Amino acid sequence: MSDILFLTTAHHYNDDRIFFHQAKALQESGHRVKICSLSSAFHGTIDGIEVESYSVLQRSTEDKKRIFETICEKFRPDCIICSEPLAVIAARKYRKKKKTEIIYDITEWYPSMRMVENFRFPMNIFHAFKFFLVQLYAGFLSTGYIFGEDAKKFPLAYFFPFTKSLLLPYYPDEQYIHPHLKKPEKNKITLCYTGQFSEEKGIGNFFAAADQVRKKKPDLVVSLLLIGGCRKEKDEQYFSELLSEYRFERITIRKSASFETFTESYAEADLCFDLRTLNFENDHCLPIKIFYYAASGKPVIYTDLKATRKHVNVSEFGYLVDPEDSGKIADLIIKYAENPDLYECHSRNARLSYEHKYNWKNIREPFVRFIQNSLP
Repeated sequence: MSDILFLTTAHHYNDDRIFFHQAKALQESGHRVKICSLSSAFHGTIDGIEVESYSVLQRSTEDKKRIFETICEKFRPDCIICSEPLAVIAARKYRKKKKTEIIYDITEWYPSMRMVENFRFPMNIFHAFKFFLVQLYAGFLSTGYIFGEDAKKFPLAYFFPFTKSLLLPYYPDEQYIHPHLKKPEKNKITLCYTGQFSEEKGIGNFFAAADQVRKKKPDLVVSLLLIGGCRKEKDEQYFSELLSEYRFERITIRKSASFETFTESYAEADLCFDLRTLNFENDHCLPIKIFYYAASGKPVIYTDLKATRKHVNVSEFGYLVDPEDSGKIADLIIKYAENPDLYECHSRNARLSYEHKYNWKNIREPFVRFIQNSLP
């Protein structure tokens, strides 16, 4: 049995990828596993996995680095899996003493647009370049990479082509799925949006499309199901303005569900949406909830992103669209409402696509082998 440590700054200790998939797979394979996060506080053991996490994101880089270094010294891992450059850099000190493997799990752009959005030109370019160098340094220190998707291979796979790597998508485990294949009701449809209520994530595009549906087909009873919330003050104002502008009668707003109950939270939905804004970063990032919607048997209407086209055959169970073409999106919604055979076909296809292609069981063992082959 080997000791494996997860270090993350930005993700919570119970993150779906880290805790519910990677850590559980390794713990069930006989390893002692520990998670340390700097974005949420908890000390204890959950399902056999040790957790020692702190809510210290507001503290200095040196303080956060010191916490990681202390955790490494106490736990003395044989392998450290890091989710951000700071975690990799902090693990370096321990690796000098014990030739521990450092695996960098790259699931986010670094730098991302939100990391430099508060800087004005030309300082935003300077900081973007600085963060880019930090990413390269983390890649240099790592002994292996896990890439969440192909697009995230840049730049590390190109600068360090001989570093061992694994492509590990975000496919869900069946035990966290609540399949609910619906039969559409005549003249009724429920449209679902989950996640952050912000302009960039596409909540405005969602409202605009739903508004076009009720204008084009007044006899269709349209219900909206919104699950999530606003993270920033500007998002709260934007969302409030949308509610005032569109004034939907049948609208349900719920707070974000726990990971274990997420797919249950939208069981009554007929269609699920992600109409995020088209920009360079979004175009190269795969919206991972599409796999959960498919597993639940829900047809989808998604922004036509390059990453989505590349990784998912959406045509089997939904449509890719221009997120700002509310008229075209409304036509597709009405098409589902008027063609129950099409809806049921896409619903079945969604579930089958998950079972055959986008299932965690298909990639679980390659992940476990990759980590075990990295152990001393």
